[in-house]
Amino acid sequence: MPDRQSLTGAPCWIDLTSSDPAQVIPFYTDLFGWTADTDEDPEYGGYTIFGKNGSPIAGLGPQQPGNPYGNIWTNYISSEDAQATAAKAADAGGRVMMPPMVVGDQGSMAILADPAGAVIGVWQADQHSGFGLVDEPGAPVWHETLSRNYAAVLPFYADVFGWSYESMGDSTEFRYSQAKIGDRMVAGIMDADAFLPEGVPSFWQFYLGVDDADAAVARVTELGGSVQREPEDSPFGRLASVADPLGASFQIMGMRS
Repeated sequence: MPDRQSLTGAPCWIDLTSSDPAQVIPFYTDLFGWTADTDEDPEYGGYTIFGKNGSPIAGLGPQQPGNPYGNIWTNYISSEDAQATAAKAADAGGRVMMPPMVVGDQGSMAILADPAGAVIGVWQADQHSGFGLVDEPGAPVWHETLSRNYAAVLPFYADVFGWSYESMGDSTEFRYSQAKIGDRMVAGIMDADAFLPEGVPSFWQFYLGVDDADAAVARVTELGGSVQREPEDSPFGRLASVADPLGASFQIMGMRS
């Protein structure tokens, strides 16, 4: 399957910070048919790798003491040099929330905020290169940011990650750009300022493929999760927004032909 993580500047990983990993691991393994492999090495803090068909899909880490942010997914973008990427982000109007750090022999990571405040991770691969599967059921199929400062984040991501853009719409009703590395679409940026509820900041989200969005939504509730937006048709598939039993939200995309 496509090796998206090999494309520098493209989304390459997702992981979940959870207040109770033991509670949500069965939710994800049942819903997507994932396996869960937890590393008992103290260096990695009980980090779990979700996999499918023998390939890594996503990560899960326990919420650490003193960290107020739990039950939230983070998207990561591939970088050849996390230090240089963090420096570019600061120069381009972003903020370095967590400076680059080495994660054993797996790679290096940093956490940034773009000029609109949306949080995005950076991953410089060593032994862990990121997704092993994409664009199929049970794997990531799309990543996008819903932004309160669309005009500011377009040049930010272009400067920091080398993105160019193809507009899908530029009206007050729908303003959306697809980001490209070369000729490959890698992510989306939506002008969401007009419709995000008051107090909801800019954020990144991702979509996981499923065979049948309606069946997946029904299974989410059976497994103790919740539905934030019921399935609806789109030009790209049938989409829904759901959350795990502890409230971590993510999107699903039906890929049934």
